[in-house]
Amino acid sequence: MPLMRLQKFLSAAGVCSRRHGEVFIQAGRVRVNGRPATVLGSQVDPEKDRIEVDGRIVTLQERYVYIALNKPKGVVTSCSHAGETVVMDLIDLPQRLYPVGRLDKDSTGLLLLTNDGRIHHRLSHPSFDHEKEYEVTVERPIQDSVLDHLSAGILLKGAPTRPAKVRRLSGRRFKIVLKEGRNRQIRRMVRTVGYRVVRLKRIRVANIRLGNLPIGAWRHLTTGEEKALLKSLQ
Repeated sequence: MPLMRLQKFLSAAGVCSRRHGEVFIQAGRVRVNGRPATVLGSQVDPEKDRIEVDGRIVTLQERYVYIALNKPKGVVTSCSHAGETVVMDLIDLPQRLYPVGRLDKDSTGLLLLTNDGRIHHRLSHPSFDHEKEYEVTVERPIQDSVLDHLSAGILLKGAPTRPAKVRRLSGRRFKIVLKEGRNRQIRRMVRTVGYRVVRLKRIRVANIRLGNLPIGAWRHLTTGEEKALLKSLQ
């Protein structure tokens, strides 16, 4: 195996991003063959060198990665799109990741990305009944009867949507929980009942919540989140 920069190795091993790897190195948390490695850009041989982070030996291995991203407005949910900023531009990891499902360009909020094909399939396919929760803001106050209509189901292109959980947040804002994901479904549902969505943010997918993750930032799922997610897919 050819030599590689230490911070790239840490990223490829799934320890952290390259940028955070530089921080680890400068902080003296990384050792190569028993000696502190504090020089950025130093190279290692993954097959021969003993590399430790905080005393734990790190090796290269194929591993599944699960990422939660707070997608900003204007970013395209795609791995590549000519002339557009895509979600992969926001993530500094060496693994080839894929978005799970979609958020349209004008929507924000939680997007999961992974290289685990099983997770990708099961979370993307509506037959597995995984919930997706959104906060919706419309252009004018919305009536309770309209929210009830959205909850019961809307006819879209001749096929009714599945019943949804809907809860009012304020005059113009409400939460909606879906178990399906048709193209631009919420915007189309709201338009069908005579309103227009002005803000749409996804705040939960299955057991994974957006929480206070800043816009444009990403994080690895916690061990607990991973275990609960994998268990729900069995």
